[in-house]
Amino acid sequence: MGFRTLAACVEALRREGAAVVCDEPVDPHLEIAEIQRRLYRAGGPAVLFSRPRGCAFPVLVNLFGTRSRVERIFADTIDRVRRLVELKVDPAAAATRPWRYWRAPLDALTMLPRRVRRGPSRACPIALSELPQVVCWPGDGGPFMTLPCVYTEEPGSPGTRRSNLGMYRVQLAGNDYAPDGEVGLHYQIHRGIGVHHTRALERGEPLRVSITVGGTPAYTVAAMMPLPEGLSELTFAGALAGHRIPMIAVPGRPAVYAEADFVIEGTILPHPKPEGPFGDHLGYYARRHDFPALRVERVSHRPGAIWPMTVVGRPPQEDTMFGWLVHELTGPVIPTVLPGVRSVHAVDAAGVHPLLLAVGSERYQPWRRAGRPAELLTQASSILGQGQLSLAKYLFIVDGGATPGLDAHDIEPFLARLLEEVDWRRDCHFHTETTIDTLDYSGSGMNEGSKLVVAARGPARRACGRALPERLPLPAGFADPHLCLPGVIAVRGPAIEPRPRLEQAGDAAIWAGAAEAPWGADVERLCAALATSDELDPWPLVVVCDDPAFAAASLENFLWTTFTRSNPAADVHGAGATVRQKHWGCRGPLVIDARIKPHHAPAVVEDPAVTARVDRLAAAGGPLSRWL
Repeated sequence: MGFRTLAACVEALRREGAAVVCDEPVDPHLEIAEIQRRLYRAGGPAVLFSRPRGCAFPVLVNLFGTRSRVERIFADTIDRVRRLVELKVDPAAAATRPWRYWRAPLDALTMLPRRVRRGPSRACPIALSELPQVVCWPGDGGPFMTLPCVYTEEPGSPGTRRSNLGMYRVQLAGNDYAPDGEVGLHYQIHRGIGVHHTRALERGEPLRVSITVGGTPAYTVAAMMPLPEGLSELTFAGALAGHRIPMIAVPGRPAVYAEADFVIEGTILPHPKPEGPFGDHLGYYARRHDFPALRVERVSHRPGAIWPMTVVGRPPQEDTMFGWLVHELTGPVIPTVLPGVRSVHAVDAAGVHPLLLAVGSERYQPWRRAGRPAELLTQASSILGQGQLSLAKYLFIVDGGATPGLDAHDIEPFLARLLEEVDWRRDCHFHTETTIDTLDYSGSGMNEGSKLVVAARGPARRACGRALPERLPLPAGFADPHLCLPGVIAVRGPAIEPRPRLEQAGDAAIWAGAAEAPWGADVERLCAALATSDELDPWPLVVVCDDPAFAAASLENFLWTTFTRSNPAADVHGAGATVRQKHWGCRGPLVIDARIKPHHAPAVVEDPAVTARVDRLAAAGGPLSRWL
């Protein structure tokens, strides 16, 4: 019935050869993280470092590093969760196929958290500084917890029923945090903890928090699941774990997960403190900004505790497996939550939130105007109204009725269909002065930016070009065209003058000039030149970037470059652009300016000295050569 503890999970994987123990001393400062990145790329095992330098606890990496390992970890329960999801989609199925769903009532019972008086997670008190101080990237502001499960309860309504369990990074030291007394708690917009924090402030009381790592892997997965507001993550954790989640009732405080490996308990301070920088999942550094800080009141661990961690950075990384699992478990629910929508894909290679792909359906055929997206726009609005999906920057949606079997997770066929159908004169719909991901620096301020919905339908308008056009009118300053995908060309644009380092600058200084986007004048020159040609219809999309060869080298490079480095309202242009009744469109290619701008955050890169050390460990005969 699933794994109740992290140690039991690791031991089972060790017996099967999917996890190994490394007794070689390794450095938590950058070295472990670089090894983790290589393990993931190599499809390697989970590795338990038994002797991390300067630390009394073993550190576990790459636990969720392969699809087969994730399936093994949840082998006892994943099908049961799928069947519960099926019943959510079609409750009548229990009557028509009782042999398939006979366990459903028993499985549903595991979703109820279990209240206990004590547990191993609070057995051994320690100092905050005794926790593993793992640093992942050279520019990070200090050590971070990268798999923390942050638990809060509704102020005024204590108990697990209205609790929130989320994965929000935790900075253990550095900046202005009191040593051994404070940690940074970074949570982003549209997160459940934000609702609890706001209500605590309204009531004039502190928000109490418990942060755990370890325990059953199902608890970790539940913390990052994008569940609807009001649905407790603890119920999902119980279903995926195959047992009721034991929560220690602590008088006057939020409950504590009893089987966790480590626990930090505390209270959010009245005023925020600087947090970061941190190399994040978009592949850039999230700069130093004010975020909530936690006054630490108690730190403890279970006997034999293991410290699990992961590394985020330019995707794909280990957290890509979380996205796959989310799709596996929740994909069938999408049509019931979003009528008419067949599939939605937050594209990992583009940093998740910058790009959503969706397959919808035009069901109201008799009343639609020929060729006009009607219901697709309604469905797009519904998608953007769903929790974290509301942070999307680009949403491309197509009518699946014209292409049976099209799935938003099949990226290249999806983009091919979109570019064959799209009519830039009618299909672009901008949302300006709105929210984007906290970690996305392409906008005009913290959480501030724009969105572009492209809703394409109807018979194919073009066959996309599969070779560069013979004549591509490029003005001075533009050169080096490369074909990225059928119909998509990348060109090098004039370099934008960089500004001094901004890591410690205030928010206003970071985004100074972003709203005006003066660099757009260069792209308008390109659009004017492209508008002079009537032969570019097979190439409906042109991307202006700093390194076209890099962007064209792979689908992943194209997606990362294009959608993490552009803000639609500022950076989307078009050849022959017009505005009619406040609707923007263009008759020629759409042009996206994906050059690096002065306000963009720097990309994460490894430390060369650390890379050389890991190279030696991974060389033939070295202690890591079997796995890297």
